[in-house]
Order: sequence, then structure tokens, then C-alpha cells
Amino acid sequence: MTKDKKIRIAIIGAGRWGVNLVRNFWEHPAAELVAVVDRNPERLAEVRTRFNLPFGVLLTTQWEEVAANSSLDAVAIATPAATHYPLIAQALKQRLHVLAEKPLTLDPEESLELCHQAEAQGCLLMVDHTYLFHPAVERGTEIVQGGRLGELRYGYATRTHLSPVRPDADALWDLAIHDICIFNQWLGETPVSLQAKGTIWLQDRGENLPLFQNGLSDLVWVHLTYKSGFQAMIHLCWCNPDKQRRLAVVGTRGTLIFDELSAEAPLTLQMGHLESSEGKFAPAGVQREVVEISRAEPLGQVCDRFIHQIISGLSDNNQFTSNQSHISSGWMGAELVKMLTVLSHSMRLGGQELPLSK
Repeated sequence: MTKDKKIRIAIIGAGRWGVNLVRNFWEHPAAELVAVVDRNPERLAEVRTRFNLPFGVLLTTQWEEVAANSSLDAVAIATPAATHYPLIAQALKQRLHVLAEKPLTLDPEESLELCHQAEAQGCLLMVDHTYLFHPAVERGTEIVQGGRLGELRYGYATRTHLSPVRPDADALWDLAIHDICIFNQWLGETPVSLQAKGTIWLQDRGENLPLFQNGLSDLVWVHLTYKSGFQAMIHLCWCNPDKQRRLAVVGTRGTLIFDELSAEAPLTLQMGHLESSEGKFAPAGVQREVVEISRAEPLGQVCDRFIHQIISGLSDNNQFTSNQSHISSGWMGAELVKMLTVLSHSMRLGGQELPLSK
């Protein structure tokens, strides 16, 4: 493979999210879609029709049929989280670059093992933490870390909807990782302690997964504490018809709000503070500012970064060097898996606050 050659990629999983990966890699000028793998033949037929894929693109229910292709450069994996570890391990063993849907795995030790394996094989391992590539989150990082909000105090987020209800993970593992990513990115730090409480209504048993042996929580409340003293509260639920995707960071001078469902103003600054006079407090400096952002598709940015990260990592002798820094690395994914594991343990203990060990 040379730097001017297209990256030959296969996509494993063509479901609700995987079909978007198919679209983005099929349209990417530096990628060549080689194959799509899904265990549902009808879904594969729909993909063929929807994107008018030529018959040169292999559609198959068997990953082994694709793995035998020695000219393959990379894979994108959008399958249930419980299947990630064996699929990624096999791909890395074959020296393939990997883009994996979040979470990286359901086990922090397995996640770390994959990171070490990627380094040993000279492969790129990247996790699709899509929100880190959202223009509103990128601009929000500049605002928060630029000091516009004053001294940071606390944050809150709500992520609710009526479905999809997953049989392989609870609302914590399905939803929380997005908001934790954003808080960590905006603050430039990770929590030192975590706490979670869950409520189960729909599924009191998991799919033979040890992590969810007590059932799959439909409602979860998360509390994060950072070394700086900043605290964040997150509300998660997938049986709530009131759909919300809203996150805010509050400081002494104002609040930065990311409301994903607001088409006109997804990122706003609500400035204002309290001033004291004769023992009374009154609002001052109150104003609302709509923050301009670009309209790039976050997943498109993810796919583009993955492709160009592979290309830029190629040396003149076509060997890949993976030691350059990049956003949403496997190492970051492993750290987030560790956080979710601690939060799951906290839920099993009835909401006990637990430290995040180093």
C-alpha cells in the first residue's frame, strides 16, 4: 500500500449505525469499499439497493470470507459491543487498521489488551466517539478552555428518548459515554470518582452477559466528580417520549449549552452572573449569544480522520507508525470503558461513590 493508493476497507455490521458507515466510506474519495458483512441477508440486499453498490463490492454474512482478502487495509466494526473483542483481535492479528463503534469492549482489561496489540502490530485502533468530532463540541472546547465562562462550577446533561431499547447493553453503556466524552473534552480532565443509580422496568435479565446479570437498567442517574472540584450530573433513559440531547457547563460568568436537537442554535452562551449589594443578590450581564459553528457531519469527520490517519502514518517504506497523537484513540476508548465499568459497579452497590483507579 502506498500513500496515493485508496484505503481498502470492509464494514462489519450494516444495522442502524453501520449503514451510515457504509455511506460515508462509499463516498470517501480516499477509501475503497471492498465488502460489507452482516448476518442478515435482507439487510445486505437493502444496502446494495440503497447505495447502488456494484457487484464488485462483496456482500456476505461471513466475516471469514472477507478476512481471506489479503489486499484489505482496514475494517470498521458496528456490531453489538459483546462481539467487539474477538472481531477486533482477529483484525489486528491480520494487521488491519480498525475503527470500532463505541464502546471499544465491555471489559477494561480486554480494551487495554487490544490497545497493546494494535501497537505491537503497527496498526491504528480508533473508536467512533462521534461527538468528539461534532462542530459544536469542537467549538465548545475552545470556549470553555478559553475562560469565557469564568471559574467552572458544575455541569448537567440529559439524554432521553423512546427507544432504541437494546438487549445487549443497558442505558448506561448505550448512552452515557457520549456525555462523559463531551465533559472530559471540554474540561480537559477525567473524573476521579463516579457514582450511578439505575432503575429496571423492561428487562430484568441480560443476554448471558456477566456485566448485566442483574438486568438492563432503563433509567440511570450518573454523578461525576473531577479533581478540579467540578461535578457533572447525567440523566439517561430510553423509555422517555420526551427526547432530549442537551448538555451544559456552568461557570461564574455564564453557561455554555449544547442542545443537539436545536437546528437553529445547537450551541449557545447564556451569559450572566449575580452581584451582591447590601446583602441582596441581583442578576447582571445577562445576555444570550448564539455560537456560530460549521455544518459538517460528525460521522463523516470520524471516517475522514480514520482514513487520513492511516495515510499520514505511512512511512516511505509503507510501514505504518501509530505513535502520532490523534483524537478518539483506542487508549481513550479503554479509559472510557473503565469509567463505565466503575459506574456499573456503583449501580450494583446501590449508588455508592467509587474512585477511578489509575
